[in-house]
Amino acid sequence: MENFTDKTIKTDKNLTLPVLAVRGLVFFPGMMLQFDITRKKSVLAVTESIPRDRLIFLVSQTHMSDEEPVGDDLYKVGVIARIKQVLHHSEDGAKLHVEGLCRGEIMSLVQEDPYLLGNIVKCPVMTYKKSYRSEALIRIVHEKFDEYLRLFRHVPPDVLLGVLQEKDCGRLADYIASNISIDFERKQFILDELRPLKRMQKLIAVLTEEIQILQVENEINQKAQAQIDENQREYFLKEQLRAITSELGEDDNPQQEADELKLRVLSMELPAVCEEKLLKECEKLYRMPFGSHEGSVIRLYLETCLELPWRKSSKEKLDLKRAQKVLDKDHYGMVKVKERFIETLAVKSLSSAQSGQIICLVGPPGVGKTSIARSIARATGRKYVRVSLGGVSDEAEIMGHRKTYVGSMPGRVINAVKQAGVNNPLILLDEIDKLGTNFKGDPASALLEVLDPEQNGEFTDHYIDLPFDLSQVLFITTANDAARIPGPLYDRMDIIELGSYTLEEKLNIAVKHLVKKQLEKHGIKSSQLKFTKPALRLLIEGYTREAGVRTLERHIAAVCRKVAKQIVTDEDFESRTIRPEDLEELLGPRKYTRDNTSKEDLVGLVNGLAWTSVGGELLPIEVAVMEGTGKIQLTGSLGDVMKESANAAITCIRTRVNSLGISPKFYEKCDIHLHAPEGAVPKDGPSAGTAMATAITSALCGIPVRHDVAMTGEITLQGRVLPIGGLKEKAMAAYKNGVRTVLIPADNVPDLADVDEVVKEHVQFVPVKRVDTVLEHALTYMPRPLPQEAPLLQAELGQTPATGYACEGNSQNRSVQ
Repeated sequence: MENFTDKTIKTDKNLTLPVLAVRGLVFFPGMMLQFDITRKKSVLAVTESIPRDRLIFLVSQTHMSDEEPVGDDLYKVGVIARIKQVLHHSEDGAKLHVEGLCRGEIMSLVQEDPYLLGNIVKCPVMTYKKSYRSEALIRIVHEKFDEYLRLFRHVPPDVLLGVLQEKDCGRLADYIASNISIDFERKQFILDELRPLKRMQKLIAVLTEEIQILQVENEINQKAQAQIDENQREYFLKEQLRAITSELGEDDNPQQEADELKLRVLSMELPAVCEEKLLKECEKLYRMPFGSHEGSVIRLYLETCLELPWRKSSKEKLDLKRAQKVLDKDHYGMVKVKERFIETLAVKSLSSAQSGQIICLVGPPGVGKTSIARSIARATGRKYVRVSLGGVSDEAEIMGHRKTYVGSMPGRVINAVKQAGVNNPLILLDEIDKLGTNFKGDPASALLEVLDPEQNGEFTDHYIDLPFDLSQVLFITTANDAARIPGPLYDRMDIIELGSYTLEEKLNIAVKHLVKKQLEKHGIKSSQLKFTKPALRLLIEGYTREAGVRTLERHIAAVCRKVAKQIVTDEDFESRTIRPEDLEELLGPRKYTRDNTSKEDLVGLVNGLAWTSVGGELLPIEVAVMEGTGKIQLTGSLGDVMKESANAAITCIRTRVNSLGISPKFYEKCDIHLHAPEGAVPKDGPSAGTAMATAITSALCGIPVRHDVAMTGEITLQGRVLPIGGLKEKAMAAYKNGVRTVLIPADNVPDLADVDEVVKEHVQFVPVKRVDTVLEHALTYMPRPLPQEAPLLQAELGQTPATGYACEGNSQNRSVQ
């Protein structure tokens, strides 16, 4: 090893030298090294050192990631070095050959731009007195270095010779530290020490630690090498087996497939439980003979599991403005639904760990429940999958079949995730209220785990038999009748009701969406066919009677088909505008009139209100009183609850005969016939009680009922009016049929907040608590009280109310709940 001194440095103790910061390197006195410099400051520092007797201060920076280090980013102790040679190999870089002269300490930086210039103090060269201690330290270092060489064989032989020749403790410690493979921080730890004997002790500690690390590393390498040898042996045997099976004509062998599937399992980084089970299945497949039936079952199971998106997710878009724009573009109205999902996105943008409630959209057919779910998927950037649950009565359809059964498969939920290809799609569970139940199980109960945010993080399908995380899936369910959803399932969902559309809403939907959609579907240009707003208004009022817009869309499609025929057959066709007078030619006579109520006040005829799964409807109640023996006849496909409500209404009237001017003996000498038109349509529920009581009173007293009044409410024997359900739909039905006043139970007043503003502008809602108030508003005038011992009134003689009333409506089951 070359002896060096710092005599060639000027005798001044304090120097002002360019500073060169190096990354990952530590220089020692006497060290000769070549390295590249690329930073602009470093090149300028080297250039500036040439006229300064080629002296430069080399110091390591504390963090390798710093691109422009300053004073606090540099170690204090470095090496004053002389530049031997500079080779500029490019405009922005150079190769530098330097020699370390002595230790130095940076006291302060004079400048930082355009290069580092610092005040450097030469560190004193401290001497020591040779003793037994110094000799012992040298021997210990030699032993440690020899042990290091046995474990780390990449040290050149001339380094070993240099170690043996050096007898000075300080220079020996520097020489060994500069030539062993340790990180720069531990080298700096030795460079910082100025006392030679203390430096040797630090070197011994570093060598001891490095030897222990190398021993562990060698043990790991030996085990890995043994494993590699075993794997090579196994690979060799498998290759021989493949060659044998190829000669026998059995190229498609389970062993090869098992190996391929095993590699796929290992590459997917599955959870530990899943990976362990699938690897066991691979081992089973490996041991299966060629052509085994069980082997095909295992193979199908493994392929199904590996096709699931265990860790593959799509990036969810949380831009609220963009989502609102997409939802508004696709759908008119639906303010509550849109607001609910914008709130969900806002929560997700604040907390990624938030697991929201399951949304259930409840409303009549055709109001856009399915299409709004598709728009939500597009607005959030999620994959969309629809799962139809209508008529599903087998629990295995949800939870899957055990793979041991012939023809077994995963359930619909796992299949939907597999179809989406990501683990965070939007899955629409359509018609959840139409799930069936039989001896095969209850699918509604099977959905409890799927739709519970606290449980679906480890959903286990019977076929997969592994926990799959469904917590990232956005579930949306739809239903027509929330009452048919089982209680535990209903409790897990956030219900959002979508009511019937008003005329104005239907008109806007037709103009903005339906016409454009059907023109595109039928290949007709917008310049070839146009609908005027009066024509669309007549189409809505005269040809459809529905809560949604499906029938309206079908009629628009029918017009498009007829015009398409005209375009093809008529060579002179240019364009056509559909006006109201054209609809009868294209679609036939008008089917419905705008006002479905009677035009005059009639005796014994009351406008009731009914709720159905397809929206609200007007439910006329007719009562006829005739001479007889006190028989009560109820017709019109009335259910048990509705029949009981009719009997309660009659009893309620009997308790008020004197105040209503009715003979107390009417129930003995008069027959009462109560009828709900459209007798083929089943009707049930208690909310027609007030309408029945009013119709009976009108028929017995011979007083007409106001034709512009409708009512709903359950009645008790004492004449109290109890709250009902479905007020929003019933109010819409009254509005569509031209009713101006609706009598509602007083307890239902809070439900008016959900009624559309258009309905509240055109309909007056009168809250009532007792049947007496109902009669005051419904009858054209109130009857006079019956005096004591008065003869029978005309009602007792069987006054017959007006007849000939016909109610048109759909054929859906009615519920006057």
